[in-house]
Amino acid sequence: MMPNRTVLVDEQKELKDVTKIRVLVIDDHPITRFGIAAIIEATPDMTVVAQAGSGEEAVELYEKHLPDITLMDLRLPGMSGVEAIRAVMARHRQARFVVLTTYEGDEDIHQALQAGARSYIVKGMPHEALVNALRRVHSGGQFLPPPVSRALFSRIPNSDLSAREREVLGLIVRGRSNKEIATELGITESTVKCHVSVILMRLNVSDRTQAVVTALRRGLVHL
Repeated sequence: MMPNRTVLVDEQKELKDVTKIRVLVIDDHPITRFGIAAIIEATPDMTVVAQAGSGEEAVELYEKHLPDITLMDLRLPGMSGVEAIRAVMARHRQARFVVLTTYEGDEDIHQALQAGARSYIVKGMPHEALVNALRRVHSGGQFLPPPVSRALFSRIPNSDLSAREREVLGLIVRGRSNKEIATELGITESTVKCHVSVILMRLNVSDRTQAVVTALRRGLVHL
């Protein structure tokens, strides 16, 4: 009996897909996500294994598909992109991530790379940058376009903030006074003042207004 032609075609397609770079696409904007997927599918050596719009789905789909590369946005509802990268990397140290986002701050880049991303692409760059990043990361390398490298290089040394300092900075950005911050966080106002002093020093600024501008520009806080 001759083999079923449909079965043969399906088996040939599956064999062909095995040789392609398998990409999981995570972005919370459906139109953007579908556009990115279309670019990947139009590239002969790549294929999209799944798509999702949240960090939680990213973790779940990674476990299901074990893609070669996960293309991750950072701004997601609920679990952020960086948190999702950390969650996957905690269980799969071999996982490979390429970040594709609108965030351009040096702190965003630093946090993503610290979490485990091997490439960082800003939306608006030519699609060739995305394709190059996926290929480079798949081959075991890293890909940081010149604008990203420059932003990362400009990062102020020793400017890391503690979790509490980040909380305080976030509330400063939202216009809270020291007294309001103390009430909201359940700490004393003098403790808040100490945190503010450290924040100003680490950001290399002289007042709260400059701290707000710097925090937003660098990606320490997002509104």
